[in-house]
Amino acid sequence: MHIDGKVVPLHKTSDDQATPSPLARLPVVLTQVRDKAALQLKQGLQALFDNADDTLFEMADKAQNNVDQNTFFEAMRDLRLKRKSIERGFLQRFFEAFDGLGQYDTSEPTLSKAVDYEALALVPNDELERTVALDAMVAKVLSRDGFALGQLSTRLNALISRRVDDASNPMGPAMLCDYFLEAGRDLGVEIKVKLIILKLFEKYVLSDADHLYAEANQLLIATGVLPELKAAPARRTSDRSSASAGERQAPAASVKPLDESVQEMFAALQELLLHVRGSVAPKLEAGSEVQPISTNDLLRLLSHLQQYVPEPSSPEDFDLRNQLEQLLTRVSVKSGKSRVVGGMDEDVINLIAMLFEFILDDRVLPDSLKALIGRLQIPMLKVAVLDKSFFSRGSHPARRLLNEIASAALGWGARDDHQRDALYVRIEQIVQRLLNDFVDDPAIFSELLAEFLAFTGDERRRSELLEQRTRDAEEGRAKAEQARQRVQEVMNARLLGKTLPEVVVRLLQEAWSKVLLLTWLKQGEASAEWQAGLQTMDELIWSVDPQDPVDARLKLLELVPGLLKALRDGLASAAFDPFATSEFFSQLELLHVQVLQQLAKRSAEPQTPVPAMVEVVEEIVLSAPHERLSDETTFELPADDAGLLWVRDLHIGQWVEIREDEDSSLRCKLTAIIEPGGKYIFVNRTGMKVLERTAQALAVEFRRGAVRLLDDALLFDRALASVIGNLRRMTTR
Repeated sequence: MHIDGKVVPLHKTSDDQATPSPLARLPVVLTQVRDKAALQLKQGLQALFDNADDTLFEMADKAQNNVDQNTFFEAMRDLRLKRKSIERGFLQRFFEAFDGLGQYDTSEPTLSKAVDYEALALVPNDELERTVALDAMVAKVLSRDGFALGQLSTRLNALISRRVDDASNPMGPAMLCDYFLEAGRDLGVEIKVKLIILKLFEKYVLSDADHLYAEANQLLIATGVLPELKAAPARRTSDRSSASAGERQAPAASVKPLDESVQEMFAALQELLLHVRGSVAPKLEAGSEVQPISTNDLLRLLSHLQQYVPEPSSPEDFDLRNQLEQLLTRVSVKSGKSRVVGGMDEDVINLIAMLFEFILDDRVLPDSLKALIGRLQIPMLKVAVLDKSFFSRGSHPARRLLNEIASAALGWGARDDHQRDALYVRIEQIVQRLLNDFVDDPAIFSELLAEFLAFTGDERRRSELLEQRTRDAEEGRAKAEQARQRVQEVMNARLLGKTLPEVVVRLLQEAWSKVLLLTWLKQGEASAEWQAGLQTMDELIWSVDPQDPVDARLKLLELVPGLLKALRDGLASAAFDPFATSEFFSQLELLHVQVLQQLAKRSAEPQTPVPAMVEVVEEIVLSAPHERLSDETTFELPADDAGLLWVRDLHIGQWVEIREDEDSSLRCKLTAIIEPGGKYIFVNRTGMKVLERTAQALAVEFRRGAVRLLDDALLFDRALASVIGNLRRMTTR
């Protein structure tokens, strides 16, 4: 599941709620507190979901029967499908709670009550288990970080009129648990799975509450909000969960001990790697004394090699295993002993080398970015040597950094000027920083990941804003086209085949069509205004060609004043040129005088000049602004055509690559499918429209191999799955 890395507050006012006054808006510093906290909470949720699969898979593996095993597998699937909606729902409720701080509290204050365990005996067992678990989670945070939370509540009360306590504080554990439960209320999982997910929420979100409150208090102190309050004591390292401590307190120059699940995962990989072991060995005469080098010595050798990684112009020339082998040979010759890498370390080297072989051969990753990512082989190898959970933990900072870089680069086009592009420059800075500064402390990956997520979050918000504008414009254009077609239909139905004064035909085609167009767009076809517009057109046509009905002259005299007023009002509402309007009405007046004279039969010849008459023999086609020549196919593909079925499976947000010619291709994201007409609108990674196709045209391009779907699955995960698949095939030969 791809995480888009963005926090976009949706500040909506319900229909029955009055618009808040400016006095009810949040102070700027509270907005900063909210946004900073939202970023940390979002990262905690991502870590939760990244690890949920591993946890549930492990539970399924240990299940005593098929029923329990299926329960955990179904829960994994349900979480994957609903992950994004839960993250969005949680953050939306968090933002809404902060918005509520700016509203005046007109309700009576109520005291929060402790859980009554006797009363809980009356509720269903599932609800009881959940409530007890939640109460324990909240109590643990309050006992551990209650002092800092209390200070935060005090500072909030100094800024807003609404009173908050630890239970109603938007950043308090009770509220955070409430947001999470509400966001995940549609999860169709059993209570034992819900309790596991709640424990993960405690481990990856609530365990970092001290950082949440410390940063919020610091922001408020920096702006002068109750700086005199005594600072909260720092939480002991032992108080943190083991997972959080592992990420923040990375070992320096020491290998992280393997826990049971990591050990099992890596042992399984080692079994697959057995037949390629021995490929990293010095080239010395047979019979030389063999002496393995320690892991710390290996890290020193890799740090030496790290200084000689080639520039991005030729990453394929850097063979990691070959370079290390040459270095081992030089060390061995100098020492007189055959220095070899230990079995576990060699397995890590081979695995990283194979992963990067996949990455550098990946069709999804753009070539210009491959060159940069290829330079990360040694830093990634070093962190994998230090911490084997790199291969088993999806939330590992180094692994996530690699995935986030690849995800951000998905829409990178071959024609992009990478030397000037902000994304390329930022990735280049990350690569250079790792090559220059990473020795043996993996904490640098967490720091760089946080910075990169903040950068891509800003980029994504800008592109989504432009994307929304693109969608709005395309939907407006489609609606205008629909209106134009409808106006053409009603005009042709009334004019085609008739011979009418030229001025009337021009008036209807050039002026009244605009009135009808605006009426259809604003009021709709079922409106009284649309029917009135059609009636005015019918009356105008009849008024210049009454076909000698009974009492036509009397009817015309009664009709003309109202007709002229309706015409004048309609043209004014459409902002039609007043000079052209005046000319039309002058000519129309002469026409009506002539018709009245003819009806009165005052003379055989009309007393006014005969108007120019035209016969409408061709369908009226109204011009559309910025009309382009269609590049669509001229035939219809059958409904079961393979290309058409592929197109209909496309979803909003998916990336495709379209080959424009032999030398260039375009990467773009499907942002909208416009109905009617089924137009597919594509944008580039900045959100700007770059392509428009019908389903038929896309299907034809798919059939001739000119368009393909880009796999947006996580790069490292795809690479690892491919390598494991290749190793399994090699072992079965």
